[in-house]
Amino acid sequence: MAKYYGPVCKLCRREGEKLFLKGARCFTPKCAFERRAYAPGEHGKSGQFRGRRESDYNRQLRAKQKARRVYGILERQFHRYYEIALKQRGITGLTLLQTLESRLDNVVYRLGFADSRAEARQLVTHGHFTVNGRRTDIPSMLLDAGDKISVREGSRKRTFFKQLPDLIENRTTPTWLNRDSKELSGSVLRLPERSEIDANLQEQLIVEYYSR
Repeated sequence: MAKYYGPVCKLCRREGEKLFLKGARCFTPKCAFERRAYAPGEHGKSGQFRGRRESDYNRQLRAKQKARRVYGILERQFHRYYEIALKQRGITGLTLLQTLESRLDNVVYRLGFADSRAEARQLVTHGHFTVNGRRTDIPSMLLDAGDKISVREGSRKRTFFKQLPDLIENRTTPTWLNRDSKELSGSVLRLPERSEIDANLQEQLIVEYYSR
């Protein structure tokens, strides 16, 4: 399975903003972005290239890289999602974001069952969740309206999941999902609208990047 194994805090510093890739740690003083809010590398701290006019290509590239990093997806798979969105009817950029949001690892994260998408991906890979009653370990599985996600019965005995009902009470759930905190389950009601997806993502620039 393709995965980025490098230091994720460098990804936030490269994009110049917090991407909240480490969950709760990003809200503490331990966050690397709080201590080094400049780009990584030889010229990051000096700001040697700061102030230069940003090209259209660079803006498009950064928008694409940011979206990839937020959802934890490598280039080949991200481009495949773009091709899927391109073939569907509707606005390509919005369809792309809806496809990314409907990934199983993202839905687990959005339901509050994990502190970050990386943690959600690990939980799914270890087989702790079922989709419509069937155990699955594929984080990239795309869900549709009506699909039900539950913590596997055999996993509920683990300490992590025993404590989960109390933890998720403080985590909000988007309106396109339904969560049952007591039963540790949730369902997809519909695809998210644009206003329910990260407003900092610039899908039009992503489309422009791949349309070159």
